[in-house]
Amino acid sequence: MEQHSQTFLPENDIFGIRDLIYISRFYGQDSRFVIAGGGNTSYKNKEKIWVKASGAALATITEEGFAVLDRSKLAIMSEKMYSPHSTEREEQVKNDLAEATLTKGKRPSVETSMHNVIDYPFVVHLHPTAVNGLMCAQNAESELKRLFGEKALYVEYTDPGYVLFKKVYDRIKAYRAAYAEEPQVIWLQNHGVFVAAPTIAEVQSIYSQILHTLEQAVSTPLPTGERDTCRCTGEILPALRMMLSGSGLKTLKVRKNALIKYFYDNPGKQQDIARPFTPDAIVYCKSEIIFLNDETPEAVLEEARKAIPSFTAKLGYQPKVILIKGIGLVAAGDNAQQCDIILDVFEDAMKVAYLSHSFGGPHPMTRRQIDFIDNWEVENYRRSVSAGISRGRAENKTIVITGAAQGFGEGIGRCLLQEGANIVIADLNEEAGRATAEEFNRIAKSNKAYFVKTNVAETASLENLIHETVCHFGAIDCFISNAGVLRAGGLDDMTPENFDFVTRINYNAYFYCAKMVSKVMKLQTKYALGDYYADIIQINSKSGLQGSKANFAYAGGKFGGIGLTQSFALELAPHRVKVNAICPGNFYEGPLWSDPENGLFMQYLRAGKVPGAKTIEDVKAFYLSKVPMGKGCTPEDVTKGVLYLMEQCGETGQALPITGGQVMLS
Repeated sequence: MEQHSQTFLPENDIFGIRDLIYISRFYGQDSRFVIAGGGNTSYKNKEKIWVKASGAALATITEEGFAVLDRSKLAIMSEKMYSPHSTEREEQVKNDLAEATLTKGKRPSVETSMHNVIDYPFVVHLHPTAVNGLMCAQNAESELKRLFGEKALYVEYTDPGYVLFKKVYDRIKAYRAAYAEEPQVIWLQNHGVFVAAPTIAEVQSIYSQILHTLEQAVSTPLPTGERDTCRCTGEILPALRMMLSGSGLKTLKVRKNALIKYFYDNPGKQQDIARPFTPDAIVYCKSEIIFLNDETPEAVLEEARKAIPSFTAKLGYQPKVILIKGIGLVAAGDNAQQCDIILDVFEDAMKVAYLSHSFGGPHPMTRRQIDFIDNWEVENYRRSVSAGISRGRAENKTIVITGAAQGFGEGIGRCLLQEGANIVIADLNEEAGRATAEEFNRIAKSNKAYFVKTNVAETASLENLIHETVCHFGAIDCFISNAGVLRAGGLDDMTPENFDFVTRINYNAYFYCAKMVSKVMKLQTKYALGDYYADIIQINSKSGLQGSKANFAYAGGKFGGIGLTQSFALELAPHRVKVNAICPGNFYEGPLWSDPENGLFMQYLRAGKVPGAKTIEDVKAFYLSKVPMGKGCTPEDVTKGVLYLMEQCGETGQALPITGGQVMLS
């Protein structure tokens, strides 16, 4: 690296690394500056540099998220002559970066060399939306000079990697020669900005000034405000999802707001977003999208039926972004996490396109530039990291579970989440439901959990559940009707009100659920490209297979549920929708049985259902004595049954007992 008199390097690395982590998280958690974990940060002393490693997210980064490199070895790279052939050159550079890396096993950012030659301890490279509104505009350079002065250091678009580093390095040396000072801000066309300073407080000050100046320069502010998704979304997304799932299930998610509406309402403006502006957009969204501008669901699907195969045949990949008039921006991802990233990245591109009109109009990347990024090894590595890893028997299936906020439903949901499914928690208990979804998302990987407040006894509430599920995941592969209630009592004790309540939840609601979800499932199977089946599964009970003393309201509803299961199965079999029931034994550890106030042990004790029982333990011992395998049924046991029913395609209308041998089919 060139030696010159100006230096700002600190003495205390402990505080420097602490500040590096703070400034990384500060910007990484602010969507105005960072989308999809993009950007990178660094801190250096005279001997070493700490730079964000590939795959680390600024928003949550710790010291372990930084690669540490030897600056003396990086300095050699600055003057080294590499191969003139791009593929060979980038391989040589990658190997030299690995050689300079002291923390083996961590892949440093490809922009490490640029961080190293900027002679300030802190360097923060981001892609703020406001900055790219200028940097991705036709008049980027002239507008930059007008707003920030003639000394502003601008670098026209150059393919990322060593070539870009050499260009930036040469510009830094020229800047030092011209102004006898170190540049603190480097503007990169169609890429973003580097800000460097002796302290993180000064970095923050510079970024604040940049944003303030750009916000004042925008002639027309961005359209803002969320918009409700159209109810006809359910007539389109499930079919689209299946059109895109020929080689494996996809997840779809829709977003709708004033900015998105601006573009789907104006086909003439869609050209502004037809090509990517930055390398990140290509990594996450690929380089082309589909626009569907027809008016009705039927016309949209007919247009999609033609457009998707044509798109795939031409480009060799399926679309990740579809803009649908009246519906919104649709992401088609390999998993739910990827959908969120796609939506964030492409909505940011919409913002950039809109803002660019204040600076001469959009300046997207060229076809040559796009092809370079698509084939670049570093970006293919980033794309593979973002794709996620297959890991479960229910991978990328979307499963709705009613009554999943707690108890048996929560346990089944947790098990299926760990098998890779997206889980929709449908429950009337809002506090418990949101807490369960939050906990599920803490342990999920690339899949997601989502809570929808639902009253299974009201069809309007179920319609909303179906709509919300389709908007968030694009489909419903399996609907588990698990919500149930129990009011024990004999003929003398049971009130008509309690009987009606138990029947409405355990029997009527199963019909309501099947009626609502079967519409979506029939649409999915109609447009499926492969051997696809959807599933409706009722969590019934052993009480649906044999009568239950002083518990006839519950048993009657469950017996009826098996009748519904068989009848629904006959009706839906031609549509490749399987309908089955699972009849679990007793889940003694769950709140249904063990709640100290209203659990079944307590209810049965009060009702005198177990002759001679004096305590809850007496009741529990009585029931365990009836189970040949000597154990209760667990959510894990039932989940194995659920997975079996989903995986097989030769049975429908069945009632699968999981009772430890207490009830056997004859």
